Amino acid sequence: MLPAPRSDAASLADVLYGAFASLTAMPSRLSLPAARSAAVLLADGLGVSALRARAGHARRLMSAIPSRGGVIDAGFPTTTASALASLTTGLPPGRHGMVGYTVRDPQRDGVVQQLGQWPADLDPVTWQPHPTVFESARAAGVDAVVVAASRYRDTAFTEAVLRGARFVIAPTIAERVEATIDLLGGSTPALVYTYVPELDMAGHAFGSESAEWIAALEQLDAALDAFSRLPRDAGALLVADHGMIDVPAHARLLVSAESELWRGVRLVAGEPRCLQLHVESEADLAGVLQRWRSAEDSRAWVVSRDEAISAGWFGGTVDDEVSRRIGDVLVAARARVAYYDERQATARALAMVGQHGSLSPEEMRVPLARWGAFAH
Repeated sequence: MLPAPRSDAASLADVLYGAFASLTAMPSRLSLPAARSAAVLLADGLGVSALRARAGHARRLMSAIPSRGGVIDAGFPTTTASALASLTTGLPPGRHGMVGYTVRDPQRDGVVQQLGQWPADLDPVTWQPHPTVFESARAAGVDAVVVAASRYRDTAFTEAVLRGARFVIAPTIAERVEATIDLLGGSTPALVYTYVPELDMAGHAFGSESAEWIAALEQLDAALDAFSRLPRDAGALLVADHGMIDVPAHARLLVSAESELWRGVRLVAGEPRCLQLHVESEADLAGVLQRWRSAEDSRAWVVSRDEAISAGWFGGTVDDEVSRRIGDVLVAARARVAYYDERQATARALAMVGQHGSLSPEEMRVPLARWGAFAH
């Protein structure tokens, strides 16, 4: 049996739109109380499993997570490029098209690393054509703002998923939270998105069970004390784009360039916990599926694109243009493993401890904390 998302439950795609809806008396799946201004703080990589295991280091955050509705699904694939696009468009990957960490570009027949350098002739608005919640907010007279470190201001990914918002630079977690509170107290109704990448960075480098990850969690929790000073008519939410699972060095599986597993495979996209394989031709599909299933069925869900779409992995609807970006074969890890192509793997990638991308609860389940007007 393939895992399937819960279509009747709130997910990450509902969060920013729900916050915006609270400002404009529109219905939303979250049904948040009315507010004049709202903020969504995204803690990259903060899965609810890792958070609960270290609850003593995040008492402020834990106290803001309600017993009902305090845990939601991030959506699949559990990777930042896909998840942030879902958050900021309110759409699943099958609609917005950001279907992985690296994704096949059918027009150029190559692979795009969506958080990195894009081809110069790839237009972010064409690649992700749907309006963002920020654009809708601005059209409604709401001040749409992104609060983040300066390195995220002028990128193709930012244009694809954050367009419509003005950018406020704040270097540290504490400074970002303080800037968020100042914006919520401004003279104009505001919708603020605040990005905190420090947990994800520590998790990748050292693991989500490391002292470095706990230190980043403590920094976040200390900064959240400022949410006790929210304006009375403002609400704030904290959510994550995905969780994380630590993969030991011996389970980072390097598939040699000569392996039969690459026979019939033309392009490798996705990421180590969810490979997306594009075959040379339709005639190669059955063989690629059979070889990967024979080798890895005990450690991964090995499915065709059609099977993944039918199971709802990319949402209830997958647009035709988006379908061509998804791998013909997906290898989604279910054990604590990660798959690397020897022809592409770098030393930095192979050293990565905390990983994500697949469908385990550790990767899929994220917290939804509430403060101020949204805590009622």
